[in-house]
Amino acid sequence: MTRAASLLLFLLLALPIASRADDGASEERTWHRLIGILQYLEADYPLAIESQSAFELAEQKSFAAEAVDAARGLGPAAAAFLPRVQDIQARVDKGEDPDGVSRDCGELVENLVTAGGLARSPRRPPDLALGQSLFATNCAACHGADGSANVAIAANMEPAPANFQDAELMEGLTPYKAFNTTSFGVPGTAMPAYPTLSEEERWSLAFYVFTMRLPECEGTPPRVSLERLANATDADLVKEFGQENLACLRRKMLDADEERSLLAARENVQQAMRLGAAGDIAGAKAALLDGYLNGVEPVEPKLSARDSALTLKIEQGFLKARMAAERGSPHLQDEGRELLALLDQARRDSGTTASLLSTMWLTLLILLREGFEATIIVAALLAALRKMKATEHARVVHFGWISALIVGALSYVLGRHLLAGAQREWMEGIAALAAVGMLVYAALWLNARSNISQFMGELREKMQGALGRGSMLGLFLIAFTAVLRESFETAIFLQGLALDSPQGVAWGALAGAVAMVVMVLFINRLGYRLPMKTLFNASTVILVLTAVMLLGKGLHSLQEVGALPLAPVPFITVDMLGIYPDALSLAPQLLLGGIPLAIVLLRRKGRPQPVSEASAG
Repeated sequence: MTRAASLLLFLLLALPIASRADDGASEERTWHRLIGILQYLEADYPLAIESQSAFELAEQKSFAAEAVDAARGLGPAAAAFLPRVQDIQARVDKGEDPDGVSRDCGELVENLVTAGGLARSPRRPPDLALGQSLFATNCAACHGADGSANVAIAANMEPAPANFQDAELMEGLTPYKAFNTTSFGVPGTAMPAYPTLSEEERWSLAFYVFTMRLPECEGTPPRVSLERLANATDADLVKEFGQENLACLRRKMLDADEERSLLAARENVQQAMRLGAAGDIAGAKAALLDGYLNGVEPVEPKLSARDSALTLKIEQGFLKARMAAERGSPHLQDEGRELLALLDQARRDSGTTASLLSTMWLTLLILLREGFEATIIVAALLAALRKMKATEHARVVHFGWISALIVGALSYVLGRHLLAGAQREWMEGIAALAAVGMLVYAALWLNARSNISQFMGELREKMQGALGRGSMLGLFLIAFTAVLRESFETAIFLQGLALDSPQGVAWGALAGAVAMVVMVLFINRLGYRLPMKTLFNASTVILVLTAVMLLGKGLHSLQEVGALPLAPVPFITVDMLGIYPDALSLAPQLLLGGIPLAIVLLRRKGRPQPVSEASAG
């Protein structure tokens, strides 16, 4: 592709357009302007070197100088990037290293998007009808009604207007590049800037020009996020989804609930950054909390199933931003920009639909992960009852965990709308803390019986007395609360997966249920063969460790809804074990885990030492 042809693709508009108020702030526009210039260099500088045209090389030098000016105009926010832009300018001025300049420009664009917290896609699916109307009114005179530039006036223009019917010409163009071109023009060319178009109009026009050479859409396109569509060339989409889907991908953009929810979270973060800069700390905190609860929480199950590491980073990003807001720290802007980049990373894959097999495996893994702790507790209780010859009370334990599963099933059916966002976090937090209390009770109950030497004989004679109504209620509540949180959380996760493949969830749930039953039977059989004292001690340890884990998760859930303050400390995060770098959860966990250990040590210290025969004599 020649340099002249490359320039043609940027001539999206050639006639004046009525003035409109611009949606973006001045600083954000400058970030986009710098990125747009670097994109020109990335694509065009190697072609200019190849052509060795004096005019084209001079033009590239002007692009590089414009990039340096834009970076300087951003001030301290882009100070770290200025040396890299200047290094690119130095190589362009010398006409050196075309491949390296192109590569470095591409990497720098990605870094700038993160640092500036920039959105590279529209907030909602573009209005192609609006784009067509804008093109017909303002662009058709030079580019032709069909975009082919086959009009008389084009012969008198240098360079000529772009031919949007040319597949080769469109290969290197993305809607985001076209969006930047309508906003800032192309320095040194006849393409002027049109920042007076609204953001929605610029995106609609940018997406519309990609449909002009494509046939009508037949069928339903694959589910792809706006973030990916805005930053993918036609060649990228063809490579991934096939030529047969290209027309529908460009003409029928789906408004997915997941991406819409993440966009809402993004807007809340941007609002928090503006409020924080204005000194409104309370408003910034409220915006961040609202963004997490109403933007991320409703789609967290699906995000977590697809990329749990990224989901954890987003959650931590919101907590860091809230902490910066609470302290009135200027770091809120930095934390906010990093959080925006994470949300956009999640949006890129937000339209992806999982297959039946992958959904089934994810469902199975979720059931095993969420059900493991509850299974251990239930199996330990059943094994303890068997050892104490109190198997008639096993039905109380079974009734407890089955009741919790019924509540989880109801949550699956009704919870999508009734128990979303903050309600879900409240439910998980309260259920976890209730389970902590019951697990501590169970640990003390089992530990007491392991230290009564004649317990078994008494149990045989007075079973009903040893396990009265209060004890049976306790057994029920232990089993119920231990399974309730995991059952509820599993239901929420499966709701997200069911959006992709209900059949995969059904088969995965069946396989998971079978696996958990086998696990319970195995642990129960193992417990039956263990010595009684060993069984009781092992069960006590399991219950205490599970209580410590749930205590951390419960307190963390209440922090997420803003019911408890944040007190971060330097420490690791192990979400599966309920360990978070926050003093408000770590300190109670250490206390809960330390008290039983201290009791054991004190008992051993106070236990009378055996007297040897020699000393006795």
